Amino acid sequence: MIELNKINTFYGLGHILHDLSLKVAEGEVVALLGRNGAGKTTTLRSITGLTPPKSGEIRYKGRDIAGLDAHRVSRLGIALVPETRDIFSYLTARENLAIARRPQSRWQMDNVLERFPSLKERLNNKGRQLSGGEQQMLAIARALLTGPDLLLLDEPSQGLAPLVVSAVMSTIQELKKERVSMLLVEQNAEMALQLADRVYVIDHGTVVFEGTPNALRADRQVTTTYLGVGG
Repeated sequence: MIELNKINTFYGLGHILHDLSLKVAEGEVVALLGRNGAGKTTTLRSITGLTPPKSGEIRYKGRDIAGLDAHRVSRLGIALVPETRDIFSYLTARENLAIARRPQSRWQMDNVLERFPSLKERLNNKGRQLSGGEQQMLAIARALLTGPDLLLLDEPSQGLAPLVVSAVMSTIQELKKERVSMLLVEQNAEMALQLADRVYVIDHGTVVFEGTPNALRADRQVTTTYLGVGG
């Protein structure tokens, strides 16, 4: 589905990603873990064209998309649910969704709202009137309406109550059953490991671990050094 091959990404003079390589197969959920500042969000921004890499390849369905404008990357079938959610606060939930609708998407308004019944009840509320959990559901629903083949999720559980986190997990699990390819950035390592088929851990923009969730759980040195758990 997508493969990053030795990409190097900068913010100004700051070298953030160093020859970073990873891949997500069709229908696979891959977790990208690491401490704050490790380069996880920059990886997603590199894929989507928001912060293009200076060198390296990003091959999506066999095509190198590194450096493409963000709107062109989106049109190819890649959707980002950002950490900041980026909801239009003065538009209603319905208007936020309507902006993202694409006729060719396999997800349309009705079946997207079936996934998020609480959001369906709040369609006429403005973005600023929604709770954090409702905003997260809206961000995921909006991404689905674009018809992605690859979904990038940046910290979907951040700042949410445990009950809402459970609902987000259920949504991701349902999408996984539908063979939606996903790259999941998440500080909640256990949540990510429950959802993922494979895991990458990065530190200072470099991959320091690649393997299965069980292999990561068993690697005390990696979990302690790079994730701050265990010990």
